[in-house]
Amino acid sequence: MAREYTLQRAPAATAINIDYAAELNEQQYAAVTATPGPLLVIAGAGSGKTRTLTYRVAYLLENGVDPRNILLLTFTNKAARQMLDRVANLLPVDASGLWGGTFHSIGNRMLRRHGSALGFSSGFTIMDREDQKDLLNSVVAGAGIDPKEIRFPKGDVLADIFSFVVNTERSMEELLAEKFPYFLPLLEQIKDIHARYERRKKSTNSMDFDDLLEKTLRMLREHEEVAEFYRRQFQFILVDEYQDTNKIQADLIDLLAAEHQNVMVVGDDAQSIYSWRGANFQNILAFPRRYPNAQVFKIEINYRSVPEILHVANAAIAPNTQQFRKNLSAARLTNHARPAMVALNDGGEQALFIAQRILELRDEGVELNEIAVLYRAHYHAVELQLELSRRGIPYQITSGVRFFEQAHIKDVAAFIRFVANPRDEVGFKRMIRLLPGIGGKSAESLWQGWERSLGEAAAGVGPVVAGAADSVVAGGVDPGREDGAATLAGVTAPGYNIAFGDRLRALPVPARSKKSWEQLAYTLDEIAPDGQPKQPTEMIMSIVEAIYDDYAKANFANYELRKEDLTQLAAFARQFKDIHEFLSQLALISNVDAEPAVNQAGEKEAVNLSSVHQAKGLEFHAVFVIWLTDGMFPSSRSLETREAIEEERRLFYVAVTRAKDELYLTYPHMRLNAGYGDMFQRPSRFLKEIPTQLVEDWNVRRH
Repeated sequence: MAREYTLQRAPAATAINIDYAAELNEQQYAAVTATPGPLLVIAGAGSGKTRTLTYRVAYLLENGVDPRNILLLTFTNKAARQMLDRVANLLPVDASGLWGGTFHSIGNRMLRRHGSALGFSSGFTIMDREDQKDLLNSVVAGAGIDPKEIRFPKGDVLADIFSFVVNTERSMEELLAEKFPYFLPLLEQIKDIHARYERRKKSTNSMDFDDLLEKTLRMLREHEEVAEFYRRQFQFILVDEYQDTNKIQADLIDLLAAEHQNVMVVGDDAQSIYSWRGANFQNILAFPRRYPNAQVFKIEINYRSVPEILHVANAAIAPNTQQFRKNLSAARLTNHARPAMVALNDGGEQALFIAQRILELRDEGVELNEIAVLYRAHYHAVELQLELSRRGIPYQITSGVRFFEQAHIKDVAAFIRFVANPRDEVGFKRMIRLLPGIGGKSAESLWQGWERSLGEAAAGVGPVVAGAADSVVAGGVDPGREDGAATLAGVTAPGYNIAFGDRLRALPVPARSKKSWEQLAYTLDEIAPDGQPKQPTEMIMSIVEAIYDDYAKANFANYELRKEDLTQLAAFARQFKDIHEFLSQLALISNVDAEPAVNQAGEKEAVNLSSVHQAKGLEFHAVFVIWLTDGMFPSSRSLETREAIEEERRLFYVAVTRAKDELYLTYPHMRLNAGYGDMFQRPSRFLKEIPTQLVEDWNVRRH
């Protein structure tokens, strides 16, 4: 006969005696010690949000809640580990049974246990992005879609489309209409691919990253016994950065908390800035409506910034109508310096001002690592990157690779490199591999054919325009030249220019590439008629319009942002009459004083250049917020709706609250434009909303 054996709960630790009132300010203390039930904690920037969550977990444990009955949801596993480590330092208890991690990691644990309810075994594979792209490309090929006939979205773009559909719980048609309108004619085919993709994942016992949320929620909705199991287990749910949750994440929380409603969500509605990737601002705004008994706490004491910066931050966010009103107050003393409002002539002068002020700050003892330049979009920092390179000021790009090193910039530049130097093998191959049906082997074969054609041209065979200047490609930089101009080193063509189109048409290309190859030949003739290159801006605009725009739509989910970058590249190129000078500057900014894109070792000081989105959660001694003009910040795409403008204003608020001691708000009066010459810029409406007495105007003059 089997013996009955009962596990007893370990006795709670005694005499812990955390003095919560002494460890926390009054606002934090009220939230941490609140009675069970739904709790919304609006934690302003720099107010100790993590501290509040950590002490709430400790408070629950000290009051006898079993760690196994606590679920802590964060947006990074690192954040969860840090909170739990802090809890361990506060309490001498074993909290290993507590479930803490990202929504995706928690979903994974649930699916490993109960995924069989959906027909997946516990050993399912989680595909990374590369795996997902490969599978989607395979599904497209298996569906018989002919890329010769239509520009069908590639695997990467399909993955983003399907991800938006899952995380926003919207229909495919609605999603395409808003974010990918150029794919609407392909709606039925894309829906078919989605269905095929789902079947392939099921048959191969595989899931992608979004399935860890979608499948978890579906499992809980369709299998009440599984949902009931987790509702009993997770008696207290705590959520970090709640303003960043999407629809599916909020639904998951609501489902798990449906009975006990012991859910504490912590966030700042004023820092909700990720709608472009699916975050739903209404989740935090509507929390009191979804939980009518919710207690709302506001934590408004800021430990990061001096009062002068917080006055500007409060004024900046005040015009938003959709928000929980709060007023940040400073725990720090005044530094008697108001944030600077700096008007400048153009982007070049803005770059000069920032570079000079950075050097002055460094002389004043501020380390470069403690200085940040923040911008709305990556291309806003073009002139600044060039100026920092010229002055030998090291910088690192928090928001990704340097502007001129991005794939789409290098793709378009490859056309110009090839026109400047017909012997540029790298440029030639990069250019032609953008065309459908041309891979590595085809590119090598075509290059060999092109080399033979060049040999014939040198011998006077075929279409050649004689007597032109040598064609060159920009190489390194001549350290002996004061202006820092690049030497025109590299491969030099033997005194002729190529009639590109006719020679390209003579090369044998794969059948599926003939149409696009003809377009390439036509485009090269257009940007360099009779081998004579046009002005760089004209070349860029023609390349994008004739070839690259279609390629970008099919290959990049963030097509609109990349298109903005290319428009800025064309505007930047207006200052150069000659393609060799233009290519020299590209070489300069890519190679001179280049620091690693991310300063991994931390051994060298470097100024931080970052989009505001990437800077969220960071703080710096001095912050420059640049290009504060209407159409740049706020972006032109946001000017049509109140909701979009309010998110842009929240983004500006996030930028301002990154600064601890010094804040510089800069706006150029003029902006280079690719097609219309210099454009007058209006100061950002966000600047006009700040009372003049809160800032100090700086009048910048040239020496």
